[in-house]
Amino acid sequence: MTTSKGGGAADKGGAGNGGDAEKANKAKKPDNGRRTRASGGGPAAARGGGTPAAPAGRPAPGAPLTPGRVGMYALLLVTGILLAFAGTLLQAAWFPGGLLLALAGMVGLFYGGSRATGTVGGVLVPGAAWLVTVFLLLSDVRPEGDFLFGPGIGSYAFLLGGIVIAVICATGSQVRATGVSPGRVGG
Repeated sequence: MTTSKGGGAADKGGAGNGGDAEKANKAKKPDNGRRTRASGGGPAAARGGGTPAAPAGRPAPGAPLTPGRVGMYALLLVTGILLAFAGTLLQAAWFPGGLLLALAGMVGLFYGGSRATGTVGGVLVPGAAWLVTVFLLLSDVRPEGDFLFGPGIGSYAFLLGGIVIAVICATGSQVRATGVSPGRVGG
């Protein structure tokens, strides 16, 4: 006896032709071009949509701009600028603790921004503000040769570390936004 939803030969009262029952079943259900889980459509096909939906409680990847979201982006922009100033001064003044504290602040800002907005923009806005501010501070050289970044490995670690942290947080927020389950590659 078969236990399929569509019904087999035993469910229809027939004894033999299971193939004919499947053909009749396919003729009853319109396909509409949708893929089923069995054909490799995955969770999006099972929900009936062509594009994956955002996880429950999270806005969609292309979430509309609301006044609250615009305000959050403005706050993240200002915080990214302030973090660039503070990190620039802190990493040089108290090495290596200041460098670690500045990098930890960037992790908190970028990861928190992505979680607060639910979009990749929550990382990109403060990341771009941080990057532009740091490079403006880096290019501001006085005639005496002084600038805010001291020579040494700490300055380079701060610059490269901030960029790497922003990329990691942006990539992680993209994975969360598409609803990919962690730990199962291709499945």
